[in-house]
Amino acid sequence: MSRILVVTNDFPPRQGGIETFVRALCDYLPSDELVVFTSTMPGDRAYDARLPFPVVRDRTTMLVPTPRVRRHAADVLREYQADRVIFGAAAPLGLMGPALRKAGARKIVAITHGHETWWAALPGSRQALRRIGNSADVVTTVSDWCASRIAPALSVEARGRMQRLRPGVDVRRFYPGCGGAEVRAKLALGNRPVVACVSRLVPRKGQDSLIRAWPEVLAVVPDAVLLLVGGGPDRGRLEGLVERFGVGESVIFTGPVPFAEIPPYQDAADVFALPCRTRRLGLEPEALGIVALEAAACGKPVLIGSSGGAPETVEAGRTGYVVTADNLTAHLLELLQSPIKAKAMGEQGRQRIHHSWTWPMTAQTLQLLLR
Repeated sequence: MSRILVVTNDFPPRQGGIETFVRALCDYLPSDELVVFTSTMPGDRAYDARLPFPVVRDRTTMLVPTPRVRRHAADVLREYQADRVIFGAAAPLGLMGPALRKAGARKIVAITHGHETWWAALPGSRQALRRIGNSADVVTTVSDWCASRIAPALSVEARGRMQRLRPGVDVRRFYPGCGGAEVRAKLALGNRPVVACVSRLVPRKGQDSLIRAWPEVLAVVPDAVLLLVGGGPDRGRLEGLVERFGVGESVIFTGPVPFAEIPPYQDAADVFALPCRTRRLGLEPEALGIVALEAAACGKPVLIGSSGGAPETVEAGRTGYVVTADNLTAHLLELLQSPIKAKAMGEQGRQRIHHSWTWPMTAQTLQLLLR
C-alpha cells in the first residue's frame, strides 16, 4: 500500500494554528495510509503513542531543509513506501520537494498559511518560494487574500496550479451549548453580557483595542464583561491598559487554556471579537482567523479586524462585522444591546460553518488534490 508522507515542523504536542491545521487533516485522512515526519519536542513520545498512524521524529527541535534532514525525509519516504507528500507549511520545508521527488514522490502538495505572504514580499525569500512552487504539483492557500499575495511570487505554471484549501472547524467540539454555562459558573459571570476574545496575547490580535473601547461600552452596558482567553507576551502591557482605563472589575484574563478546553470559552460569550491588525509594514497580517470560525460554529456573532484574510471569516452584516478602530465600539454596543439580533447573526454564522467550513470538507478537497 502506498502512503502519504506529511512533512511538517508544526505538529502537536506543540500548540498553534498550523499545528491544529495539520493535525486535523491527519485525523480525516486514512490512518493506514499516513506517516508523519516532524521535529522532536517535549512530551512527543506519550503523544505519538496514542495516534493511529506512525510518527517519525527527527532529532532536531526545528525542522529545516538541511542536507541531513532532506536525507532523513527521503529515507522515511522510502521506508514507508510513500508516494504522496504533504508539506504542512510550504516554506521553508517545501524546498525539499526535488529531493523527495527523486526518492519516489509522484505527487506533492505544499500548504501555505500566512507567513508565506511575507516570503513573497522579500527578494531572497521570494525566490525560495518560487522554487517551492515549481517543485510542487499544487500550492494551496487558506484565503483569497493570501492567494493574491503569494501568486505574484510564483511562476506562471505554479500559479496555475494554485488551489484553495480552507481550514475547517470541528463541529463535534464547537457547537452551541458545548460548555459555556460551566465556564460562566466557574468565573461567576452569571447572566452578564460577555465579549470574548480567544487568541494569543500579542499586539497583532488587537486585545488592546477592546480594552480601549471598554470604558465607552461600560457607560452604556455597565455589567458587561470582557473575557480575554489565552496567554502571550503582551499580557503585561494589556494589564497596564486595564489599570490605566480603570476597567479591572470587568476584564478577566484567563491565562493559557489547553486547546481541548477552548470550546466552552467560545460558548460562554455573547459576542466574539478579534479586532486584529496588520503590523510590521505589512509583513505581519492575519491570514484568516480560525478562532473566529470556531466562535461562529458555537453560534456567536463575530467582530473581526480588517487585517489580511480575516474579513473572509464573516459575511458582513449577516454573521458579524469587519471592524476598525473607528467602528469597534459602535458594533460592540449594537450587539450587546440587541441580543435578539446577535443571536440571529450567530445562528446564521453557525449554518455557514456547517455548509462550507468543516474539516471533512477540507480533507476531501486535499484527497482530491493528492490523486
